[in-house]
Amino acid sequence: MRTLKKTLATAAATLTLLAAGVVTASPASAAAYNGACGSGYSVVNSAPVRFDLGTVFLTYNSSNGYNCVVTVRSADSEGFAMPMSAGLRRAGDASSFKSDTGEYSYYAGPVYVYASGSCVDWRGVIGNQATERYATNCG
Repeated sequence: MRTLKKTLATAAATLTLLAAGVVTASPASAAAYNGACGSGYSVVNSAPVRFDLGTVFLTYNSSNGYNCVVTVRSADSEGFAMPMSAGLRRAGDASSFKSDTGEYSYYAGPVYVYASGSCVDWRGVIGNQATERYATNCG
C-alpha cells in the first residue's frame, strides 16, 4: 500500500510539473548548414530527413550558376559512420547526375551541378532514409 501511495504521489507531482511547463522534452537537434559548398553559395532550399536524422541543403551561387547539395546529420545522430549520400542533377537530365556516397560521420557532399536557367532534382540519404525533391528552384 505504501508503494502504491508513493507511486501515485510521484505521478501527481510529475503531472503538476508538466502542466506548469517546468519539465519539458528536449527538442531534437536540427542540422544546420555547415558551409561545405564554399563561399558564394547561399541556401535556397532544404528538406528534413525522416526521424530527425538530418537535413539536405540545396545552395546556389548566382555568380557562377552552380547549385550545390550537402546532406548534414543532426547533432543527435552524428559522430559515427553510416551510409550517407547527396545527389543533384538538372531536372530530368540523367546525364547531369552527380553524387557523393559513402560512410560518413557528419555530412555527405558537397556535390555541384551547373543549372543556371534550369530546375534541379536533389536528394539526400542518411542510413536507409531518403529525402528527394524534384524540379525545384527553377531559374
